[in-house]
Amino acid sequence: MRPDEVILYPLMTEKAIDLVERENKLIFVVDRRSSKTDVAKAIAELYEVEVDEVRTLITHRGEKRAYVRLNPKYNASDLAIKLGIL
Repeated sequence: MRPDEVILYPLMTEKAIDLVERENKLIFVVDRRSSKTDVAKAIAELYEVEVDEVRTLITHRGEKRAYVRLNPKYNASDLAIKLGIL
């Protein structure tokens, strides 16, 4: 899958803002067919950052969310500002 097919859009909720500030994480809604490896590669390629960890969750609505922790040398709040969600 191409990176722009894997990542659908970033999610910004009150919980997501808290994760950005405390844990250096961002939340993205991703294609249900994508794996954690696909998500990590897509984030790294699209936004030029290093990913330490990806956790996924399928909501009761059927959308797949990826909780992406960035490498400590990259700041999640800087990327959130770049994406226009903060």
